[in-house]
Amino acid sequence: MPLCDEESSSKTMHLMGDFSAPAEFFVTLGIFSFFYTMAALVIYLRFHNLYTENKRFPLVDFCVTVSFTFFWLVAAAAWGKGLTDVKGATRPSSLTAAMSVCHGEEAVCSAGATPSMGLANISVVRPVATAGSSTSPAAQACPS
Repeated sequence: MPLCDEESSSKTMHLMGDFSAPAEFFVTLGIFSFFYTMAALVIYLRFHNLYTENKRFPLVDFCVTVSFTFFWLVAAAAWGKGLTDVKGATRPSSLTAAMSVCHGEEAVCSAGATPSMGLANISVVRPVATAGSSTSPAAQACPS
């Protein structure tokens, strides 16, 4: 963002807020699910007789699986809410409103193109490791 002064330097803007908590919850749940799956696989394959003789193990396994399913649903909803918050914070009109250079009487600021959030929207349904591209708003002209 240009500062529109004699030096013609620029200033980096940072988003307000922390949008990492839903993603961290989702990843943490995935890691714990992986560890539980590996432990259950070892019990199923290595200690199968213990699993079939003791009637408590299948019930505990079922309860843990239901718990992970519920937490996955909560994590997916949190991921979706986090995505909505990021989309709101990076909306071009919101960014231009936050730029101090755009508050001048003679400044002309354009929001530019709306960024494509298609891959981000898909990540709520099916997590992917790619991020959507974004177009930052630009200050069109500094007052002369």
